[in-house]
Amino acid sequence: MQFKPYARTLIAAMSMAVMAGCSSTGGTQEGSMDGTAGTGAGGVGTGTAGTGQVSGSGLGEGAGQMAGSRIPEVRTIYFAYDSDTIRPEFQSVLQSHARFLQNNGNASVVLQGHTDERGTREYNLALGERRADAVKRFLSVQGVSPSQVEVVSYGEERPAARGSNEEAYAQNRRVVFAY
Repeated sequence: MQFKPYARTLIAAMSMAVMAGCSSTGGTQEGSMDGTAGTGAGGVGTGTAGTGQVSGSGLGEGAGQMAGSRIPEVRTIYFAYDSDTIRPEFQSVLQSHARFLQNNGNASVVLQGHTDERGTREYNLALGERRADAVKRFLSVQGVSPSQVEVVSYGEERPAARGSNEEAYAQNRRVVFAY
């Protein structure tokens, strides 16, 4: 019966919405991999080394009110090793992208899936695609039109950080929003 996959997706989406609604801060907007960056005064975030990511708005408390009218600043979310599960600390980032895309029907985004260098090339291409697809499903549940979203996987081919250590691996396990 085809109802089960839709029911599971709906239940997962509702659970995420409840968790996001219960959060006092809504998670981090700075795109930190551990949920701790950018907690300084005035809402100014810190960059994640090696990613080329500029984070934090410097606008303090009112920054969330303008999220639907311009492209969100945080355009990278990170994943755990060998996982395509969206981490709770990045749900607020995804929700801000969903609001932007809903408010700007002519805008489109390419979700670029990436992995670290561990695993075969074929496996990593598939994992990068699963990660980007997970983000696309999240956006779809939030009401974003599928015609606004494209998925591409680069696997391990475009690392954000060079190196064969956990710090580099963590920066490479990501999905990037390319507007």
